[in-house]
Amino acid sequence: MSTTGGTVAEIRIAKRTGFCYGVREAIDKAKEARAAGKSTHTLGQVVHNEGVIRDLQDLGIETVDTLDDVDHGAAVVIRAHGVRPEVMERANARGLEVIDGTCTWVIQEQKEIVKLVEEGYTIVLLGTPKHPEVIGLLGFAPNAIVVDEEEDWDQIPRKKKMALISQSTQPPWKFEKLAAFMVSRSHELKIVNTVCPVTIRRQEDTIEAAREVDLMVVVGGRSSANTKELTRLCGIAGTKAIQIESVKDLVDPAVFDGATVVGVTGGTSTPIEDLHAVAKRILEIAGTSDARSRAAELADAAFAMAATPAGRTTSLPTTLPVAS
Repeated sequence: MSTTGGTVAEIRIAKRTGFCYGVREAIDKAKEARAAGKSTHTLGQVVHNEGVIRDLQDLGIETVDTLDDVDHGAAVVIRAHGVRPEVMERANARGLEVIDGTCTWVIQEQKEIVKLVEEGYTIVLLGTPKHPEVIGLLGFAPNAIVVDEEEDWDQIPRKKKMALISQSTQPPWKFEKLAAFMVSRSHELKIVNTVCPVTIRRQEDTIEAAREVDLMVVVGGRSSANTKELTRLCGIAGTKAIQIESVKDLVDPAVFDGATVVGVTGGTSTPIEDLHAVAKRILEIAGTSDARSRAAELADAAFAMAATPAGRTTSLPTTLPVAS
């Protein structure tokens, strides 16, 4: 590390970042069940963030891949993505305490897709085929046609009566483009916009931040679609962006050479505390001499400006007394 300091003098964290409310609520429900002394499990990773999963494990909350791994009478938390209806039925039949952490927006999607099935539409679902939210939705509409990238769209049949619905974290521009494409595929086309408004606002806030800084750092899982989209949007805004999974990826100060103001944003599975750690680390390895000496103070200031407490992360403490 250079002793003369780098060029970064200021860090800005995008507004309205941290966990989305669906992820936050699912985590809170798991913590509440464990704090009440229940044997608590989450069906699948409640969030794609290693640090958060480790924190939950430390509290005694286990991640399981199947209901067969949960003992009779134990609590199982359904994550924000939701599940197929038969999974709920099986959990109840096995005598498990089901704690439904399905995001309220996803529940609304499920209701919409059931209505479309009942009304006889051929349903096209814009989404990533193996994504848990899509798998859950297909439990309500097994015959829905799932398409993702534009090269898939030619497989959409021409039908008199069609409907379009979306996985909640799909980019709004892609949904709009597919809607326009489907106009030529159908006489009657029903469009139900189920792109999550939190996803849209986060993209807007990221673009706004990107326009005001020299470089953006996007924090989130490498396979996270909404994180990749944030990185792409920074480029569209004309600002170079680097994407990392965690503060541990920040080892080379040279990537910040020449940048005076650096912006930080994150995907919906990234707690804002991770962004705070990233902000502090950037200042420590690439800050000016003054910024390095005040790294913690400047990171705290960026954190305070980012969002109201309700928009940051889980509302419950990360350490809870575990009942014996």
